[in-house]
Amino acid sequence: MKKILNNPSDVVTEMLAGFVQIHEDVQLLKDTHVIARRTPQDGKVAIISGGGSGHEPAHAGFVGDGLLDAAVCGQVFTSPTPDQILAAIKAVHTGAGVFLIIKNYSGDCMNFEMAKDLAEMEGIDVDFVIVNDDVAVFDSSFTEGRRGVAGTLFMHKVLGAAAKNGARLTDIKALADNVVTHLASVGFAISPATVPEVGKPGFELSATEMEFGIGIHGEPGYRREELKSSREIAVELLDKLEEETSWSSKKVAVLFNGMGATPLMEQYVFANDVLTLLEERGYEAVYKKLGNYMTAIDMAGMSLTLFELADAQWLDYLNQHTDAPAW
Repeated sequence: MKKILNNPSDVVTEMLAGFVQIHEDVQLLKDTHVIARRTPQDGKVAIISGGGSGHEPAHAGFVGDGLLDAAVCGQVFTSPTPDQILAAIKAVHTGAGVFLIIKNYSGDCMNFEMAKDLAEMEGIDVDFVIVNDDVAVFDSSFTEGRRGVAGTLFMHKVLGAAAKNGARLTDIKALADNVVTHLASVGFAISPATVPEVGKPGFELSATEMEFGIGIHGEPGYRREELKSSREIAVELLDKLEEETSWSSKKVAVLFNGMGATPLMEQYVFANDVLTLLEERGYEAVYKKLGNYMTAIDMAGMSLTLFELADAQWLDYLNQHTDAPAW
């Protein structure tokens, strides 16, 4: 294993210390792994997300005006604890309530919901949504139902913009429950990730193999086969997304998400193939993002997210300004 580290056990603590040195408009809450805005907007619903580390820039990179108010960072590929989540809730609550965006992993669901209950015992109104955008597999490792993956970032942006615009907690909940039904993602890997404390890859792929439907923690996908061309991969992923959705509109936002070790050159090649296919299939891609947004440490591969823009206001929310460093 070759990584730029000190002690692998300290990687999250030292990473977050470096993060706040670079991004001085956010703070690291004392004795936690919580990144929070220094000056939350008074009277606004606070938006919080989080999960295991190793997915950088998610989730800390999305803390900022118009996006998240706090991100709770667990150990690598490990859910944050209820007390850390509670600390985040208390730090950014300004009187209008707090909304939690949770990816569908058993540990995240349990710990975020426990923190919600603890916060409500202290008089803080809290609600949540569970994002389950990964159409690759059902009931995989660590999940009941579909996993939550990079489509969660569109949820962050839409809810963050709505909250900044003054939406109430009940409005945010209704919006989240609607948006989640219009998100679909699927990914692939061509090489595995190595967790620093483990020191070896989490699974094996031969030099000529790839896996469709891989999870962001290295969970198994739905098929392993010989490496395909970019266009063949694009066809496979779009076919899978269309198989698993029944949307009435073909106006979409598209996220091309690198898993950590895929060069931008290859990401743009893949994007060209996908966008060409989308046009051929009658889609209108009115919003596009490409880059490393929700990674899996040093995994090589990508995920593709389609977000059906069933409401015109959702596109406005995506285009609304944010100063979060990773957006």
